[in-house]
Amino acid sequence: MTADVTLIDSHAHIYGKEFHVDFAEMLQRAVEAGVSHIITVGADLESSRQACDLATSYEQIHCAVGIHPHDADRVTDKCYEVVRELATKNPKVVAIGEIGLDFYRDRSPRDAQESVFRRFIRLARELSLPIIVHDRDAHDRVMTILREEKAEEVGGVLHCFSGDLAMARECVEMGFYISIPGTVTYPSNDSLREVVRGIKIEHLLLETDCPYLAPVPRRGKRNEPAHVRFAAEKVAEVKGLSLEDVGRITSLNTHRLFGIGTAPQKTRIAYRIRNSLYLNITNRCSNRCSFCAKFDDFTVKGHYLHLEHEPDFTEVMAAIGDPAGYDEVVFCGYGEPLLRLDLIKDVATALKPKGVRIRINTDGQGNLVYGRNILPELAGLIDTVSVSLNAADADTYTLLCNTPFGSAGFNGVCSFLSEAKRYIPHVVATAVTVPGLDISKVQQLAESIGVEFRAREYAEVG
Repeated sequence: MTADVTLIDSHAHIYGKEFHVDFAEMLQRAVEAGVSHIITVGADLESSRQACDLATSYEQIHCAVGIHPHDADRVTDKCYEVVRELATKNPKVVAIGEIGLDFYRDRSPRDAQESVFRRFIRLARELSLPIIVHDRDAHDRVMTILREEKAEEVGGVLHCFSGDLAMARECVEMGFYISIPGTVTYPSNDSLREVVRGIKIEHLLLETDCPYLAPVPRRGKRNEPAHVRFAAEKVAEVKGLSLEDVGRITSLNTHRLFGIGTAPQKTRIAYRIRNSLYLNITNRCSNRCSFCAKFDDFTVKGHYLHLEHEPDFTEVMAAIGDPAGYDEVVFCGYGEPLLRLDLIKDVATALKPKGVRIRINTDGQGNLVYGRNILPELAGLIDTVSVSLNAADADTYTLLCNTPFGSAGFNGVCSFLSEAKRYIPHVVATAVTVPGLDISKVQQLAESIGVEFRAREYAEVG
């Protein structure tokens, strides 16, 4: 394996005897697999101290301190003070954990587990640190305690997630991340793959939980941080993303939760997702769609897209570089690209002689904006136009998309789709599966117009 991707192992136990013989080699293998950082997580006082020592000794290692629910019946007031001291004196402590409930093995009485879990959440809130939650066969009680103890104030992660999709969505609504271990590679673990499929990748982390839970094809052997790549590869497969996409996005997620690594600082004009090159040429929009993530964050799939100025032709072409090797070039940033119609025509004119396939993602209101039919101007330049239909009637469209054109906005989109068939080889209508929307009616409308229809999962908007 080569380090062509950046990954973070957000949960590892690398202080134990399992790693004493080949610790340096293990770290080197992690580097070669693309692992930039490791969080080693304490499970009791001794391992929390060991985790802190490792974090102090190695730049790429950070740590969490806490006591596993297995040991809840042995936790005393002194234990909390030790954890507090470790967390406050070592700047590389990024979380309180792992803490939580384990009703599978029940090595400590359940009432003791719940009491200790609550107290550690309170400590985390006092120290303004996120929490790393262990949950095994205790889903309802874990969620109840998180809510009652106001854990959303600090946030955190449900590590080695084992709940269902509904629980995962509830966790995300509380501001928690879902961590995906190597068990996502197990053939029988369809439930975890369903969670991965149904949760926006901006809410996922990756982990090994090593030395446990080695992924396929290492199952049955000692797990180690380098193997987080296998979990990343499976997430990429399930989400239809590239391994680089998954690494970039989950590393940013880990940075946001734990402060590890760096966030993207440079605005991207051209950015890659899968094997498509996207062009971010404006942040202006015709609509203010209620489901648009832009109003919360200008980062899309790990790329920062807030433009300080709208790029000109020279800047866009420089950002594109050599387009060979991409499946397509897509005009789709964090704004409505057709607001810059002249730039699109100039760039497409320069790219088409090179054999580049070109797509535009649009809200379909370009004819309303310009007061004329702009589609003939795109003929011969654009291979695919993907139009956000999003509703089956004007009232729903206006509610979801906040169009400035009133009822004419929806009618304009429908007309744009119908007219596009005359000038663009491939025309697609799309809709976001927002809660409460009858997606089948939107599909029926698209088919009545005579264009292909694709639903976009609400979990993947942005």
